[in-house]
Amino acid sequence: MKKIVALALATTMLSGAASADGITEFRIGLLGGENAQDRLNSYECLRAYTEEALGVPTKLFAPADYAGVIQGLVGGTLDMSWLGASSYAATYLQDPEAVEPVLVKVNLDGSIGYHSIGFARKDSGIASLDDMQGKVFGFGDPNSTSGYLIPSIEIPQYKDGITMDSGAYFGEVKFTGGHEQTIVAVNNGDINGGVTWADGQGNWEDGYNSGALRKAVDAGLVDMNDLVQIWKSKPIPEGPIVLRKTLPADAKAIMTQLVDNMYENDPDCAYNIAAGDTLGFQPVTHETYVSIVEARKLKSK
Repeated sequence: MKKIVALALATTMLSGAASADGITEFRIGLLGGENAQDRLNSYECLRAYTEEALGVPTKLFAPADYAGVIQGLVGGTLDMSWLGASSYAATYLQDPEAVEPVLVKVNLDGSIGYHSIGFARKDSGIASLDDMQGKVFGFGDPNSTSGYLIPSIEIPQYKDGITMDSGAYFGEVKFTGGHEQTIVAVNNGDINGGVTWADGQGNWEDGYNSGALRKAVDAGLVDMNDLVQIWKSKPIPEGPIVLRKTLPADAKAIMTQLVDNMYENDPDCAYNIAAGDTLGFQPVTHETYVSIVEARKLKSK
């Protein structure tokens, strides 16, 4: 991050908003997708802006898996997070009153969707799901939308005979632990193919404009010329930035405004927390995620 936060800029971003009353600490949960240290580094700018804006110590938490963030939100030990659509649905199904969605990332074309992307090494000879029969397929996290929920529903629809049961169509189906782990495992040849997330816009060589592939390219983990796309899901609603419902109203207003204005006031920070290029954020409500909530219900039966 080129800009370590300037207090004057933080004040400007808030347009004179006062510090929030009724809280002594603010805790931001960071969903998995890349290693913990990189997540902490990416969100340091938001942590510092938040601390100045609210006037209370602000801490980042990067649990090993999605479930750690979900349980923190349900249990009230976390105040804010950027969730995937499926992890939001999981949180909502456990406690509809735990969090409220406030903002969603906007892509460069103005859309708020993204895709689950299936990929393999280019030198593997795998060019489509047809070539994955008998091979090792990797999901990310069970609570990931693009890394599990959507591909587990849509990939079996690709053609007759495909199931996600290990040893059926695919030789083995396994969880890697997260998006970065899947990307590294495919790149290293530890698994033959897997799924991750991207906005699906821009150039493949860049890892698209935003998403886990873009973050992996930025981190120097992969050269996209070594990988090939083998599958792409239908558009998925981008996950929401959520706030704990029981936060004081002024704290929620300050944090919503802070993130909403981030792109205009600190594009570098917006790039970091949005996993790539973005036009910023816009308001969102629970209604955007009703279909994902229903999909989670069906998978749990």
